Amino acid sequence: MTKHIFITGGVVSSLGKGLTSASIGLLLERRGLRVRLQKLDPYLNIDPGTMNPYQHGEVYVLDDGTETDLDLGHYERFSNAPLTRECNFTAGRIYQEVLRKERAGEYLGQTVQVIPHVTDEIKRAVEKLVAPDVDVVITEIGGTVGDIESLPFVEAIRQFRLDKGYENTLYIHLTLLPYLRASGELKTKPTQQSVGKLREIGIQPDVLICRCEVEPTEEMLRKISLFCNVPRDGVLVEKDVDHTIYEVPLVLRDQKLDETICRRLGFPQRRADLADWEQIVHDVCHPQHEVEIAVAGKYIGLQDAYKSIYESLAHAGIRHKVHVKIRKIEAEEIEAEGAERVLAGVSGVLVPGGFGKRGVEGKIAAVRYAREQRLPYFGLCFGMQIAVIETARNLCGLAGANSSEVDPKTPHPVITLLDAQRRVVDLGGTMRLGAQPCALQPGRARDAYGSATISERHRHRYEFNPAYKAPLEQAGLVVTGEHATLHLAEIIERPDHPWFVAVQYHPEFKSKPNRSHPLFDGFVGAVLRCAKERGNGAATRVAVP
Repeated sequence: MTKHIFITGGVVSSLGKGLTSASIGLLLERRGLRVRLQKLDPYLNIDPGTMNPYQHGEVYVLDDGTETDLDLGHYERFSNAPLTRECNFTAGRIYQEVLRKERAGEYLGQTVQVIPHVTDEIKRAVEKLVAPDVDVVITEIGGTVGDIESLPFVEAIRQFRLDKGYENTLYIHLTLLPYLRASGELKTKPTQQSVGKLREIGIQPDVLICRCEVEPTEEMLRKISLFCNVPRDGVLVEKDVDHTIYEVPLVLRDQKLDETICRRLGFPQRRADLADWEQIVHDVCHPQHEVEIAVAGKYIGLQDAYKSIYESLAHAGIRHKVHVKIRKIEAEEIEAEGAERVLAGVSGVLVPGGFGKRGVEGKIAAVRYAREQRLPYFGLCFGMQIAVIETARNLCGLAGANSSEVDPKTPHPVITLLDAQRRVVDLGGTMRLGAQPCALQPGRARDAYGSATISERHRHRYEFNPAYKAPLEQAGLVVTGEHATLHLAEIIERPDHPWFVAVQYHPEFKSKPNRSHPLFDGFVGAVLRCAKERGNGAATRVAVP
């Protein structure tokens, strides 16, 4: 029978439930268990696809085209569990299904209520991952215990134990031990109150994971155990890691969390083999070189807006044993101060995806700087479209060339909507989404992949305008990848440049710390070569102890 682990959070949001869930998934996989991971989000949006990045952060896209919470990126980077539409449910999706059933008469005239109808639908969402080849489903509950919008989800997982039995369910609660610098103390009271909230609902946590920036004393942990009614071996510490988030599974393993879970759920006790993961952490802590890459974007002020990009750069850094220092640059800063000043000293430039016209001119200036200074350039989604605009304006003589998204009246719409997109009314879930095939011509991208055909994930609405392909290629910007059946431009390159590659898709969604994405690998390798040639901070580093 499939077992279930439910992970909740208390005191404050953004404690790292996603990282903790992903780490548990990794640990159990390494013990030979077959794992599925899932996030239940309490907001009323159907999915995060239309949400502002400043509120929600990155929208992570799956192979099947589902736009999901960024925590699913952690799940995929840490584990090998397959992710599908059933791995991320929002309150919006749950209520949408409940109301559909009501309109269809499926409740046979009953008064539709939160309990049992909404909670039953939440339980059905969890059950969607149950299968004969699944040993354990890890379900993360978004939000914070005590929030109004989280209550139906917490109530549903309370009922789940009644339905499935104590021996088949496990509750893990992630909480905060705040450190008061003025008094030099860690405080346990918020944790006690958070657990109290859970117990009021009817959930007694089996495991408590305490997030903190200062190590608690043994006396403090025993106090938490006593007041929260959790055995001492079920009270764990997740202190802020020193170097990389990839230390978290090792921290939890060292406190025998995987052993506790397996004992509690009746799984065989096998040793988790994490030798490769330990090597990853070692390589992060002991780089041989350092390079600096500029990321010029629109949402730089929020770390989570480009989370997968930053992680993919780090993965390629691990591969090359190099510390990738990221210079985060608001594109508007380039507009105000000039690319020469803002980008001086970097060894590579990356322009990520985005929507809207804010900062576009700064991004165009960043691409021009990378092209003229012969710095490695990597464009992702909108970053590819910006590279097309830059070439059209500055090398093809097409004054005013632009994307019709940015300037609907541009005389040269080198980036434009396809006819199918012109008929779209709803914004949510209507872009070109998910994994799609691409055929590669000879070039750096094909060399990096080592294959003539690939599949990558998309999330965009505007496309390269094929009417301008000939003049752009005459100016040195060559299309080296096209959609296998729709013949849309997917990859552009400059063969006359040390490394200039831009793609319409999002390769950052398929990179892992133990398997860096080929294009990020090629980009960081080119940046390292450039830094060595120019002496831009690529000297051998002193090993970090």
